[in-house]
Amino acid sequence: MSPRKTVVEWVYFDTSVLVKRYVREEGSRRARELLRRHRLLSCAIAPLEALCAFSRRRAAGELSAHSFGAIMSRLRADRGHWELVEVNASLLGRAEAVIAKAEVRTLDALHIASALAFQELLGLRVPFVTADERQWDAAQQMGLQVMSISSTSR
Repeated sequence: MSPRKTVVEWVYFDTSVLVKRYVREEGSRRARELLRRHRLLSCAIAPLEALCAFSRRRAAGELSAHSFGAIMSRLRADRGHWELVEVNASLLGRAEAVIAKAEVRTLDALHIASALAFQELLGLRVPFVTADERQWDAAQQMGLQVMSISSTSR
């Protein structure tokens, strides 16, 4: 009898969750657990958003230059294993529709639109994981199956 292969499902991770993979903060343990168990799907803007978040922390003195460099090295290595949804005119149009319906910030709308586009392309439901409460609400409004890793997980 051969061992059964574990099917690892796609899960859409917002940048608010990805950042927790590299720094310790509330929700980091849960984020790392989910990231280990699932195939990572996100928008092509996620690495840029993460770089911005880490740069702000370095500038604020929350990350040393050494830690920042180590995080950037790990981030670059990890990117090769991620499925990133390309930003194009169609995705931007979908993000506009998300904003009109859910009144969410631009980058959050791009993440929600990316998850919706991926689901439509593959014809399957993909959980959407976020640590941002406003984005959680907007993703719910758009019909996504949402998981939160915040302290007030729903």
